[in-house]
Amino acid sequence: MKIDLNRNTNISLPKQIYQSIADRISSGLIEKGSKLPSVRSLSKTLKVSMVTVVKAYSMLEEDNFISTIQGKGTFVQSEKIMNNKDHDNDLISLDWQLSIADHLPRAQFWRQNISLTTKSQIWLSAASVHSSLLPEHLISRHISSFILKNPDILSEYGPVQGDLDLRDTIADYLKSSDISVSKNEIIITNGSQQAINLVARTFIGAGDIVVMEAPTYTAAIDVFRWQGATILSVPVDKDGMRIDLLLRLCDTYSPKLIYTIPTYHNPTGTVMSMQRRKELIDIAKNFNCLIVEDDPWREISFERNPLPTLKSMDTDGHVIYIKGFSKFLSPGCRIGTLVASGSILNRLIAAKTNSDLGSSLLTQKALLPFVQLDFMKKHLKSLNITLFNRRNLVLELLKEHMPSTVKWTSPMGGPNIWITLPSWLSAESLVFEAQNNNIAFLAGSTCYSSEPEFNHIRISFSSLEQEQLEKSIITLSKIISSFINKKNNIENIPIV
Repeated sequence: MKIDLNRNTNISLPKQIYQSIADRISSGLIEKGSKLPSVRSLSKTLKVSMVTVVKAYSMLEEDNFISTIQGKGTFVQSEKIMNNKDHDNDLISLDWQLSIADHLPRAQFWRQNISLTTKSQIWLSAASVHSSLLPEHLISRHISSFILKNPDILSEYGPVQGDLDLRDTIADYLKSSDISVSKNEIIITNGSQQAINLVARTFIGAGDIVVMEAPTYTAAIDVFRWQGATILSVPVDKDGMRIDLLLRLCDTYSPKLIYTIPTYHNPTGTVMSMQRRKELIDIAKNFNCLIVEDDPWREISFERNPLPTLKSMDTDGHVIYIKGFSKFLSPGCRIGTLVASGSILNRLIAAKTNSDLGSSLLTQKALLPFVQLDFMKKHLKSLNITLFNRRNLVLELLKEHMPSTVKWTSPMGGPNIWITLPSWLSAESLVFEAQNNNIAFLAGSTCYSSEPEFNHIRISFSSLEQEQLEKSIITLSKIISSFINKKNNIENIPIV
C-alpha cells in the first residue's frame, strides 16, 4: 500500500496514515472486507515504528472503518465481517492486489459517482440538480428528431476543439457574464472535470506548486495530486480566499497555478469579494502565474447578481476559465467549456487531441439549442425559484432540528450548505450511522489537500425531491444530536 508521509508538517504520522487509509476506504479503492497489511508489514513499508501504525489502526477502528479479528488480521469494515467473525475465505482471495502499487494519491469522487446508482440511498452528497427540474424531455425529443434528420452524425468525428456552432453559441452566452471571447478561444470538453484534467496534464508536473483554497473541490485535489503537484492551501473565509495569506505564500514560493472557485464556492458556498478578485488578478500578473477559475454554479444565484468573473477582469491572458453546462441542463450529455488565449490555448488544444480526439459531436448538437441565451434565461429563472425555496426549507429545518453547537452557511447561490460540527466531533464517525439510515453526505475532510479539518459536512439541496429532502435533513439532525447528547451525558456523569 503506497502512502506518502510528510514528516515536515504539524499533522502526526498516525493521523496521516489514518487519513490516507480512510480516504481509500471511503472512495472504494480499498473494498469492504479487504484485509489490510499487518502492523509489522506496514511499519516496514512506511519506515515508521509499529507503535505509529498501531495508533493509526486504532483510530480507524474507533471510527468504524476497520475491524480486527483475533488470529485472522485487520479488515475493512463490512456487514459480513461484523456478523460473521469466521470471515469467509472468498472475501480475502484478492487481497494480494493491495501489494501492487498504484499512483492514485486518492480518488474521493470516484466512489461517490459510482454509488449514485444505488437508488435506495438518499444522496445529500450529490451536488447535482434533480431530473424533474431539468429539460430532459425537450432534450430527448430534440436528439430523436436530430438523429432522424441527420443519421450521418453517428459516423462522424467532431472537431477536436468542439463543434463550431456550439462554440459560437457559447461565446454569445458568455457575454452575459461580461466575458468577451471569440469562438476560437473556446474548447468544448467532456464536462468541467475534463477541463481541469487537461489544464493539470498540460501545465503541471512533479514538484510544481499549485495553490488551492482550503477547503475546495475534492476532485480537483485528486487531479493535481495525480500530476505530482506540491499543493499549498489558503484558507477561505466569508469573503473567499484569504489573499493576504496567498501573498505571503507567493513571497516564499513560486506558484505555477492558482485554482479557485470564486463564485458560490464548492463546498462552502462563499463568494470572493470584489476587492480580493482585483488583488488576485494583480498577484497573477506580478508573479507570472496562471489562475484557473472554476465557475460551475454562477447560474444558480439567489438574492443578488453574482460578482464579475475573474476572466472578465483579465487583460493579459492569466485566467483559464472553466464552465460546465451539464449540471443544470443534462448531466448525461457531459458538456463543459474551457476558455483561454494565446499559446496557453494552443497547448490545451494539443492536450485535448491526445486525450480523446474530440468530444462527442452528437451530445454537442443535442445541447446546442438549449445553450442559447433566451432558453437559458427562461429555464434558469424557474430553476432558481425552486432551488431558492429548497434552500430556505433546509435552513429552516436545520434551525429547528440541529443542536445549537452546530453551525452552517447560508449560501447566496449554488446547491451546497457547509455544516460545521463541534470541533471534537469527526464527520467520519457519523458516516456508518448515516448509511444505516440510507443517507449519504460528503465528509468535509475530503475537501482539504492537507491538514484536513474533520468536523465539517457538505450537504446539497438540489438533487432530491422536496419530501425526501425534508426527511433526510431531519434524520441527519437526529443522528448528529445523538452523538452530541451521548458525549454530554458521559461528561455529566458524576465522579464518585
